[in-house]
Amino acid sequence: MIVPASLLGQAANPAQSLGGNGHVPVMLAEVLAALTPHAGGIYVDCTFGEGGYTKALLGAAECRVFAVDRDPRAIALAHTLAAGCDGRLDVLEGCFGDVEELLAARGVSAAQGIVFDLGVSSAHIDEAELGFSFRFDGPLDMRMGASGETAADLVARLPEQELARIIFEYGDERCARRVASAIVEARAVEPILRTGRLASIVRRVVPMSKDGIDPATRTFQALRMAVNDEPGELVRGLAASERLLAPGGHLAMVAFHSFEDRIVKDFLRRRAGNLPGPSRHEPMAIGGVARCEPSFRLAARRPLMPSDAEIASNPRSRSARLRVAERTPAAPILVS
Repeated sequence: MIVPASLLGQAANPAQSLGGNGHVPVMLAEVLAALTPHAGGIYVDCTFGEGGYTKALLGAAECRVFAVDRDPRAIALAHTLAAGCDGRLDVLEGCFGDVEELLAARGVSAAQGIVFDLGVSSAHIDEAELGFSFRFDGPLDMRMGASGETAADLVARLPEQELARIIFEYGDERCARRVASAIVEARAVEPILRTGRLASIVRRVVPMSKDGIDPATRTFQALRMAVNDEPGELVRGLAASERLLAPGGHLAMVAFHSFEDRIVKDFLRRRAGNLPGPSRHEPMAIGGVARCEPSFRLAARRPLMPSDAEIASNPRSRSARLRVAERTPAAPILVS
């Protein structure tokens, strides 16, 4: 049975189950209320990070949790946590887009709940050497894992038009063409290898917004998403969740940026059967999704937002959006 939207904000304080003053992720009470963990259930934390959701799930019921992350630092933390969990926590190193394969390797093909906390963690932002933040000068890296191209590599090799597309689509940056042009001009003089230099380049061509957000914010967001293929991972992760969730299982998606939230919203809207009306030109499929029984039921049409109290205590939560859906007994919807 799906959790009513009115109840999602009424869960007991889950921080009590974390065993101290550790990291508490965004909208934790609402996520727990959505997933309704129970004894014997299997739950998947697709973005382990600092372990907040995983700890809360393990503390809420005698369930089993699979924690997924691509960051070696997060994996090390997860293994440390798992050592004291009596076999109830399994650690899976890899991208959440591959969660179905990662679980299959452990003999698991179904789960009662799956949670995604999209974006970059506070730990990533606060560590200058990882290159995620313009607040500290560090190497222009931005990789969540230990391999692949860095942001400096992308800035060095991408054509101006492609840079502008990424910055506009992933960052919602209206001045994307201006930023891309400035980057290309600057890299012709000297390679852009540090976060401080890139931020300065962007600030010269993007005006300060009325809300005081740093002009470099959207460009850094876009490059981070491109470096880690976050849109592609999200699409693959959503499709895998549809196949993995047992009937009655719940999916909880926490997004911080409009681009990611649009992907989640569109996926769940289509899987819930909220498709455009039939067309005489395309009677069997609309938007690439075959017409059949809905595979998800939405908890609410609109996303849940953090409470005023949470925003006051954690300003980084202010842009969070939580969407919740319940898996129906219908087969996964095939996409052509």
